[in-house]
Amino acid sequence: MEAQLKGNITGTSLVNILVRINRGRKTGTLFFITPACTKKIFFQAGDVVFASSTFEDDRLGEMLLKAGKITVEQYDKSVEVLKSSKGKRQGAILVELGYLTPKELFWGVKFQVREIIHSVFLAEDGQYEFVEGELSMQEVITLRMSIGNLIYEGVNKIVNWTRIRNEMPHTDSALKLSIDPLRLFQDIELTQQDKKILSLVDGRRTIKEIIDSSWMGPFEALKVLYVLWSIGIVEAPIASGEEQASEESGAKADETISLDEILRPPSEEEEILLKEVDDIYTNIGNMTLSELLEADEKADSETIRKNYYRLAKKFHPDRYFSSPDPLIKVKLTAIFDTLSGAYRTLKDDRQRADYFASLSAPKQETDANEAQRAAEQFKQGIADFKAGDFWSAIEKFKWAVKMAPQNANYLSCLSLAFSKVPGRVKDAEEALLAALKIEPYNADFHSHLGLIYMKAGLRKRANAEFLKAFRIDPENEKAKKGLEQTRD
Repeated sequence: MEAQLKGNITGTSLVNILVRINRGRKTGTLFFITPACTKKIFFQAGDVVFASSTFEDDRLGEMLLKAGKITVEQYDKSVEVLKSSKGKRQGAILVELGYLTPKELFWGVKFQVREIIHSVFLAEDGQYEFVEGELSMQEVITLRMSIGNLIYEGVNKIVNWTRIRNEMPHTDSALKLSIDPLRLFQDIELTQQDKKILSLVDGRRTIKEIIDSSWMGPFEALKVLYVLWSIGIVEAPIASGEEQASEESGAKADETISLDEILRPPSEEEEILLKEVDDIYTNIGNMTLSELLEADEKADSETIRKNYYRLAKKFHPDRYFSSPDPLIKVKLTAIFDTLSGAYRTLKDDRQRADYFASLSAPKQETDANEAQRAAEQFKQGIADFKAGDFWSAIEKFKWAVKMAPQNANYLSCLSLAFSKVPGRVKDAEEALLAALKIEPYNADFHSHLGLIYMKAGLRKRANAEFLKAFRIDPENEKAKKGLEQTRD
């Protein structure tokens, strides 16, 4: 069940909230308000980048003191200087006084953020709300932290048996390994204890049977399963009705992945990986689905599956937190999403055969068949777009445009999808200009082009497009708002 982004903490899974924000790549602030204090977690494109709290013990100085990084005397001196300074942070003062090095301060801030977030996992009363919108850089120190690790560490601190039982599936439920690469290949270091319990998960054993088969006490074993379930590595098998629906949509009910595939560490050196990421990201728009998945038309479903999981692990978006390339997350996310879209098409025997036939077959299909296939690709692209899977949507829209090049609406949606991906403003512009060649008097197209130019910082061009849209349709709200925003 999808977590709501506003409500009472009681009976709510923080894990589901964090995962929803992360999967939706949302930017904004998650507020937790209790009678004692207010805590905030800041997100940038789905990543946790900072956290703050009004609780006195959550302040940086107190955190450093409890962690043994500064003495009481040094703490008191920094507070004294802080009171007489204007606009300075306590961390900066500690560095200026020589009590901390910049590296130690960075560690301290990350430690503080983690501790604040972990404390929210333990909250059992209060209100929460996610407010979407750009972050104030005066309030936020951008750190970027793995959502998987934050959940793993936070859930590990929960010791409430009743809460764990209530959030977990019933103990008569069987557990299986997830088949979702985004969950499986998170950058998390599992303990040997976690791995041993994980080895008991086979899709047949129930939670109770796993606990009874373990060498641990019931609570300790359930706690490990709760942690693994919370981060998504294990899940309850889907019900029969849902299983049928997933098969109809192309998902295989017997699709599996081995424990060895999950736990085997990636072997690529970082320099080699970064070069490969750059090469693929640069050419991703021109690569075929078979090139992306490194498979030809002779490949069967099992080969496609193995290639997908290998590549998904290699290009998982979590593989970037220590990289010097500031755009690595954007690039990996684009590659991962496109791989997932390619896999959804090629894993099905019929769709794979149709795809390869379309690459080599002479253009003898009827216009009706082309239009029908284009409409289906477009429909799938819309679904991917609504799910936030923009690269997969782009791939679908491109196929729709290829089969129906005179459909201006397909081009417009392709432009919109490109506009959601950092660094693809030029592609968004080109797709919309192509749409305008077909429908030059479409006010919405001109308004959308104006928004693209605004995003690129081209105010004069944006104003000209909004003006065109307004002259065509004086009631167009986007045009009117755009003219106000770009007026000199």
